[in-house]
Amino acid sequence: MDAELERWKTTGRHFDYLGFDVFYRVEGSGPALLLIHGYPFSSWDWSLIWPTLVQRFTVIAPDMIGMGFSDKPTVYEYSVSDHADMHEALLLHLGVDSCHVLAHDLGDSVGQELLARYEAGDNAYGAPVIESITWLNGGLFNEAYTPRLLQKLMSRTPLGDMTSRFQGSGLARRVVDRTLDQMFGANTKPTPRQLEQFHQILDFNDGRRVSHAVGRFVADRYRHRNRWVRAMRETAVPMRLIDGPSDPNSGRHMARRYSEVIPNADVVMLADDIAHWPQIEAPEDVLRHFFAHVNRVAAV
Repeated sequence: MDAELERWKTTGRHFDYLGFDVFYRVEGSGPALLLIHGYPFSSWDWSLIWPTLVQRFTVIAPDMIGMGFSDKPTVYEYSVSDHADMHEALLLHLGVDSCHVLAHDLGDSVGQELLARYEAGDNAYGAPVIESITWLNGGLFNEAYTPRLLQKLMSRTPLGDMTSRFQGSGLARRVVDRTLDQMFGANTKPTPRQLEQFHQILDFNDGRRVSHAVGRFVADRYRHRNRWVRAMRETAVPMRLIDGPSDPNSGRHMARRYSEVIPNADVVMLADDIAHWPQIEAPEDVLRHFFAHVNRVAAV
């Protein structure tokens, strides 16, 4: 395993979630900050901004079931609701009763579910106060989300089940590399080492066998769209969207929809060449805009 990934793994912790082993990292002091990663990777997505965040916050970052260094059961109903349950259970396990949230990709959907529960008072584990939410690129509004063809085929058709046993092949790796290349900006493409790290994360615990099943969370975006959006429109929780505009899935067009739907929308657009992974492609800019958001919340 890559040395940096190994250090990330060995400095993490584990907790039991309904009989499954969930990996998480917690570090720092101060107010709690929950980081909710995207699909199909892990808490490692936050590694470039982690050292700065832990100087101000107690940063909590789990790997969701089916991803990263957590268990990856083949017989499991992966859903946004279950991912939200796990995050609530972890906060309860750590004794956290309030937190800020920074979410990306699938993490946006999990954050939307947590916000809807917070507004309705129907949490599964405890009732943590959400101090603020910062969204990064993700499918906040399914009507504006434009996934790649491979994502559609793997998550919405039987192709994922049919090809899961072959996902470790050289051809499959090249397909993943090409998809990742499309998701990064023109000037921020992942290095060969980053690509290898991504593959090692996917391969851990034979994760490629379940990646397509985890990806079926997209159906939840349709099922819960109105409930999630209603919570976003009615909440008093301060929210900010930091968006990489050249993301083909959820870039400028998603930010435009956010401004149309959310009252008094707080939207920050990054440089034109930043795409789907702002925390990897433009970590300093993400930190600057995130801190400006939480500083304003703290001042109020």
